[in-house]
Amino acid sequence: MASYDNGRNDLISFLNAMSELMEDQSSDSSNGSSFNESNENELEPSNSSSDEEPADDHSPPPGDLLPVQPELDQILYERDTPPSHYLLKLESFSSLSKASVEKYRSDFEAGGYKWELSIYPTGDKERDGEDHISIYLELMETSSFANGWEVNAIFNFFVYNQKQDKYVGLQDAKVRRFHSAKTQWGIAKFMDLKTLTNTKNGYIVKGTCTFGAEVFVANQKTFKGECVSMIKNPESYSYKWKINRFSSRILRKQQHESETFLAGKYKWTISFYPKGNEASKGNNISLFLALDTSTLPAPNTKLLVHYNLRVVDQINNQHFQRITSRFGLVSSLGYSRFMPLAKFKDPSNGFFVGDSCIIEADVQVLGVIKPM
Repeated sequence: MASYDNGRNDLISFLNAMSELMEDQSSDSSNGSSFNESNENELEPSNSSSDEEPADDHSPPPGDLLPVQPELDQILYERDTPPSHYLLKLESFSSLSKASVEKYRSDFEAGGYKWELSIYPTGDKERDGEDHISIYLELMETSSFANGWEVNAIFNFFVYNQKQDKYVGLQDAKVRRFHSAKTQWGIAKFMDLKTLTNTKNGYIVKGTCTFGAEVFVANQKTFKGECVSMIKNPESYSYKWKINRFSSRILRKQQHESETFLAGKYKWTISFYPKGNEASKGNNISLFLALDTSTLPAPNTKLLVHYNLRVVDQINNQHFQRITSRFGLVSSLGYSRFMPLAKFKDPSNGFFVGDSCIIEADVQVLGVIKPM
């Protein structure tokens, strides 16, 4: 790696452009400066070489690698102050590299969260980081987080130059999103091993080198979401409830429930109010389809249900029914004013015959909605 003093005078204009960014983190990165390295020892977070065209500004970020803007590919940032949150000192670095240790992992806390710093001493070969130092940051212990959790953070990696007494790293102020589908960010080619292990550069002195990390949590965002799973070719289930000795058994009670029946792997009952519930008492019969919520796969699960409640006309075959599709948390579906009580009790309508009535339900579960 070129000396830190090389090229500083040529980059004063760049430093002025970066001054605002430096001031934002002045408490942790005072007296910092930037410099260009020669093409021979270029630090390449991407796979491009010095002879290739710069990457397209609009090209997508390379997978799990930390997306570094092309104009920063040859620019490192150095400062006097150590990283705010964590230092990892590796003694006998060459022995660690030769010991077939793929990576070294170390935990620390920052911003109220637990993080894991992973160092690949010979590079992360699965991400094309061979012959480089690969370094990653992972958010740990997320199993206790609420559904839909998200942690936004700005982080930086450093390596300590013992000759210059400076901490060197890529200056990146972009906020990264850590969430359930992506808990790790990092750089597969943080520094090439030739640069790191060259003792003239000052990164390894007496076999020891030091890496660092700092993490500034911008905020934790918790949002609510749903995952809708529609059922292919859903089955329709029917249930028939015949109530005998209606006058003596039913009219004495305000509410009556059918036996439990299965529809779409869930348990249901029909709730019948022969004189109406509180919302329509004395004027209508009330009829509901009730779900046993203990049969749902998880708390707060919702169902998309198509259902039909019907009072059978035993004489004229002119049944009275209401057909509805309901999307949402299903616990009780139906109608307070299902049918006027006078119409239900009129013998000519055939709903109340021989001191009995028949109530039917058709249930079709179209989909399941689970919280994210």
